[in-house]
Amino acid sequence: MTPGKAYLSTEEIRPLAERSDAMGVWLTLHCWGTIALAVALFGFWPNPVTFLIALIVIGSRQLGLAILMHEAAHNALFKSRRLNDVVGEWLCGRPILAELAAYRHYHLTHHRFTQTDKDPDLVLSSKFPTSHASLKRKFSRDLTGRTGSKQLLGQIMRSFQLAGDKEAMESAASDFAQSFKAPQFWKSMPVFIGVMVIMGLIGDWWWGLAFWLLPYLTWFQFVLRVRNIAEHGATEQSENPLQNVRTTMAGPLARLLVAPYWVNYHLEHHMVMHVPCHNLPKMHKALLSKGLGSQMKTAPNYGAALREAGWRSA
Repeated sequence: MTPGKAYLSTEEIRPLAERSDAMGVWLTLHCWGTIALAVALFGFWPNPVTFLIALIVIGSRQLGLAILMHEAAHNALFKSRRLNDVVGEWLCGRPILAELAAYRHYHLTHHRFTQTDKDPDLVLSSKFPTSHASLKRKFSRDLTGRTGSKQLLGQIMRSFQLAGDKEAMESAASDFAQSFKAPQFWKSMPVFIGVMVIMGLIGDWWWGLAFWLLPYLTWFQFVLRVRNIAEHGATEQSENPLQNVRTTMAGPLARLLVAPYWVNYHLEHHMVMHVPCHNLPKMHKALLSKGLGSQMKTAPNYGAALREAGWRSA
């Protein structure tokens, strides 16, 4: 049963679950438009500060693309399955070396068995709470590109090993999908490189490396980890849908740099997974109106969520 039906009626859920093609188009254009504006900012005012701003904003929008692919995996980005598949695959997933079909299969298993022994994401959340030193090491590896470089090299090597082995490729799909990675790497790499080439043609030859590959290897990895920690880190390993997942409140800066497209409303998403992301704030208010606020696992901001996961521990 959908967990949300224990707290909200079908009549209350139905309008929240209404999908919109116009909103799907807007969110996709917004994500790519923000990337274009970040590149343009550096193009008009090239200096170290605008370079850093562009890198961080683009890395956050790479996470935005992952979130929109996640929406498409739930058939919530557009009304039709075909539009979800095409846009989710080619405009959201493959530009960040992800693959919609593999991710959908993996992610729906996570929803079915959230924070139980059968949850494929339990290996991520069970590590928390951890120590401040451990989190610091993880964040350092992310921001210096070591995490992204290691994963990218691993994808390349795994693709060579699995070339022509369909059964092994399928068994590997869930391993890669966990972090939005495409098991069929060589089908996504041309799209990833294509984005870099376009950036190079618009500006200098190195723009693709600086404004697509570098954010992918650094800030994207960092915010992906922060998102994972905030969603399920240091939550109950139980079947209680109010405590086995966390919603984190996010202000304008956090939404720009860490939590695009309402991804912070993760408890609400688990309540009814096919509710489009733009309606999750309404679902949050609906749950509060039922008097559930004190029972819901929430954090006032991402700093608080990280502290629960061990950021201030010894």
